[in-house]
Formats: sequence, structure tokens, C-alpha cells
Amino acid sequence: MRRLLAVAAAGLALAGAACDGGAATPAPSAAGGAAEPGPGDHRLTLPHGGRERTYLLHAPPTYDRATPTALVIALHPYPGSGAAIREMAGLDAVADREDVLVAYPDGTGGGFNALICCGDADDVGFLTALTEHLVRTWGADPDRVYLTGISNGGDMSFRAAVEASGVFAAIGAVSGGYGGPRTEADDYVPTRPVSVITFIGGQDRYADVFREGMRTWQRRLGCRPAPAAPGGAPGVTRTDARCADGSDVTVYTLPEMGHAWPGAATGQLADPDAGVSATDLIWDFFAAHPRRP
Repeated sequence: MRRLLAVAAAGLALAGAACDGGAATPAPSAAGGAAEPGPGDHRLTLPHGGRERTYLLHAPPTYDRATPTALVIALHPYPGSGAAIREMAGLDAVADREDVLVAYPDGTGGGFNALICCGDADDVGFLTALTEHLVRTWGADPDRVYLTGISNGGDMSFRAAVEASGVFAAIGAVSGGYGGPRTEADDYVPTRPVSVITFIGGQDRYADVFREGMRTWQRRLGCRPAPAAPGGAPGVTRTDARCADGSDVTVYTLPEMGHAWPGAATGQLADPDAGVSATDLIWDFFAAHPRRP
């Protein structure tokens, strides 16, 4: 088992290294980290762990500081940037339609210190601090804070779900997984309910690792399969499960997709022909899963 996880770890690290950080059009900047909360695009900073961490924040046209607002934090692949996943995932359009805040943090050195790689930053602490800051300063609703990401960002979503239990109501992992040495212990699971939606490409060279990770997650949390549901496109399968702690798990398997974000139109990791839109499905899942007591 340890040998398998070591091989998986090496493979996932290579997958992250192959991911496209892509240069994206920068968002309009607001002044420093103390921007006045308001609609629009803001380039902000947050000191954490002796570093000045940077992130983009999109607030919808209807944003009102006095009204608690759902928050989605989107994590890029390695090597990558917040600007790159902002362009690829298309979450700003969801934010404008659904009245949601979206934050796009930058990893250090192009990545996040997730389950396999990258770097040594306290990214769990950073994401927790960023959430607390946006709840306190921007009026984000603490019961509707969600985390999504692709590849290294997807791995980071799982790590934060476990190690920052109670902060995130649900996560959406795209072409990323729950695996590596950190996950070997049976008690490496959330202590508070965190629902999960994930997308696995059948042509992704790490598909087996991702599938095995989801089987382990569900076994440890005592998840029971729900009746089969349509996948939304020919060949796409969807499985659902309800876990003993009340959380839900939804897994989409796309047999023709590789290491990609299904439905994305731009970016090296985009797959516009995957048959489903991960962005829309992730938001629908998040909207149905506020934080449980």
C-alpha cells in the first residue's frame, strides 16, 4: 500500500508539473490590501506566515456589504496563478448571476502545499485566514464558504477540507484527488461535515488514483450509495452517496476526458467538449450544501 501511494504521489506531482499556469489578463487593481468593499474586480494582499499573499477578488454588481454573501475560493493548478483559473473556470459569470463573491488566491512559487506538492507554505492556515478576513471585512456568509480547484488546487481542496474542518461547507475537486502519504491514516478525514463534488477524466493518467481516493474517503466516512443518477451527457456517469456525518459525495466520471476542467473554453486544461460544465455543476452543488451544524 505504501509503495502504491508513493508511486501515486510521484505521479500526481508530475501531473501538477505538467499543468498550465497560463498567463491570463490581469484583473483591474484596487489599492493594496485595504480596498473598500464594493462591486468589481480587486487585486488584494493578505499578510500570512511572514509572506504577503496575493489574491484576486470578484464582487458581483449587486454586491452589498450589509447582506451576507456566499463565497467561493478557487485554487489554480501547478504552475499557475489566480488570474489563470479565473479566466479558465468562468466563475465570475456565476458570481454575477447568483450574487456570489469569488476569490482567486495565488500559491507561492506557482503552487499550493497540498497533499503531494508543492512548497512549504502554510496554505491551510492561509485559506483559513483568507476566509476569516472575507467574512469579517467583506460580509461573506460563514455558512456558505466553498473551495474548488483543479489538479494541485483540487488536491489542496481535499487537504483544507480535512485540516480546516468547519471552515468550508463543501469542496469541488476537478482532476485532483485525495491521496499521498498524508492520507494514509484512517483518521485523516474531516471532523465536521464537508460535502464533495469531483470530476475524474477516464483518460487522465491518474484516474485510478483519484477513483481509489474517493473510495477511501467514502469508506472512512461511512458513505452509502444513493440511487443512480444520469450523468448529463452520453457516456458520462454520476454516482452519489450520503455519508454518516450527513455530508454528500458526488463523483462525475468522464470517459473521454483527460486532465482537464470540463466545459471550460480557454486555458491549456480546458475541455470545452467534455459534455458537462464543471463550473455550473459545482455551483449547483455548493448552493445545495450550506455548512451543516
